[in-house]
Amino acid sequence: MTGLFIVLGIIAVVVMALIGIYNSLVAKRQQVRQAFADVDVQLKQRRNLIPNLVETVKGYASHEKETLDAVIQARNSAMSASGPKETAEAEAMVAGALGRLFALAEAYPDLKANTNFLELQKELSLIEDKLAAARRFYNSAVSQYNTTKQSFPAVIIAGSFGFMDEEFYDLGDEVRADLSVVPDVKF
Repeated sequence: MTGLFIVLGIIAVVVMALIGIYNSLVAKRQQVRQAFADVDVQLKQRRNLIPNLVETVKGYASHEKETLDAVIQARNSAMSASGPKETAEAEAMVAGALGRLFALAEAYPDLKANTNFLELQKELSLIEDKLAAARRFYNSAVSQYNTTKQSFPAVIIAGSFGFMDEEFYDLGDEVRADLSVVPDVKF
């Protein structure tokens, strides 16, 4: 009789451990999804600013249609992207197009002095800061989830219940190369 209680106790402990591991995986997967949703919110705010920015620039540089069209096209591509990898690629195009737009603005002193343009540029800068923080949080959540999922004994449970690895939010080689270039400052 005592042996039966010991066996039942061991089974109960194993079952509780399995339930704990499963619940941990579910919680971490939800944290990853929430973190991506936070990134997505910042991306939507940035995308919502782009038409106003383009319209402001259009008033000063209407003959720069190619650059303005590229910004809108990149924004539209980003809006239809889904998943971390596709979204990151599309947002890299948006970042590049916005960079060209701001470079274009350098050629128009009146535009650079326009308060509406300056305010939009300031808002975009704030959103970029929030977006960088949201990306870091997302990648941290992905790292924690993937590590937990791949650790023993969670790897057994994860495989049995179809838990898949999550993708990191990767800016891509082109954007990474742009970020690594140190600007020339001359006086």
